[in-house]
Amino acid sequence: MIVTNDKRYTIGVLVQNVPGVLARIVGLFSGRGYNIETVTAAETNEEGFTRITLVTTGDERVLAQIVKQLNKLVNVIKVFDFSETEFIDREMALIKVRAEEQTRAEVLRIVDIFRAKVVDVSPHFYTLEVTGNEGKLSAIIELLDQIGIAEMARTGKAALARSKK
Repeated sequence: MIVTNDKRYTIGVLVQNVPGVLARIVGLFSGRGYNIETVTAAETNEEGFTRITLVTTGDERVLAQIVKQLNKLVNVIKVFDFSETEFIDREMALIKVRAEEQTRAEVLRIVDIFRAKVVDVSPHFYTLEVTGNEGKLSAIIELLDQIGIAEMARTGKAALARSKK
């Protein structure tokens, strides 16, 4: 058994929205042998800018190296290391779960408890939309897995630093 001190880190990167910027960031990780667990990217409220949120693992030395290398990339405006601050994070999952006559009520109870939404209905399946932190998504997936998950798609994590109170 390998014991490691690796920790999960969430990193935000504000970039200019130009072709190839995400490829350069991903290339930086793969070129140094670092893994990206999740990545999300979308335009911000300011035209021409994209916010990328990455989740990776490693020790503090690896994190420092990643942040340093990201800051050197052309088109990177700012790098946010969320390990140094309080932050809010969410992700979304679409889950297609078996919904036979005998399990529909149970699926709907779980949907209600987790404040999920049924976004599609067919004779044998419900497709659910669930938004929350990683713990919430893991909990609902664990419950629905007992009923029968047919298919699932998850977004990566989106994160913002908390405002000072």
